[in-house]
Amino acid sequence: MSARDSHLDLTRPLQSGVYDVDAHDFAALTRQARQAELALCRVDLTGCTDKAGLLRRLAFALRLPPDFGDNWDALADCLRDPAWRPAWGHVFVFEHPGSLPPHDAAILRGVLDDAATFAIEHDRPFFAFFPLPAAAPGADA
Repeated sequence: MSARDSHLDLTRPLQSGVYDVDAHDFAALTRQARQAELALCRVDLTGCTDKAGLLRRLAFALRLPPDFGDNWDALADCLRDPAWRPAWGHVFVFEHPGSLPPHDAAILRGVLDDAATFAIEHDRPFFAFFPLPAAAPGADA
């Protein structure tokens, strides 16, 4: 999916979710989030190769509370109730997730998707964006 080709409106809670987008769309999404006065958080996952590192990186990038429990349940709780980062909506841009183990990446996406569903139920925008995987050299477009 390309954000340029879609009608994605970050101010519409019903469109909340986890999206794979062309990395070139990150700049436009960032601008849209800032214009809408949504809390924006970019998370660089370069070299992040395990759950512990991922949770540490998230705690730092998202500025989670000091009592964050460094586990999936604690992350889910923080994302469902983002009082630690007050805003009327949240946008997360995940960069360079390629080093994440597939199992941890799937759990992260599940936690984010659950938080997006919770946000919809509470009429709050909540978006998480991941880059589409790069096409292999010589692959048909």
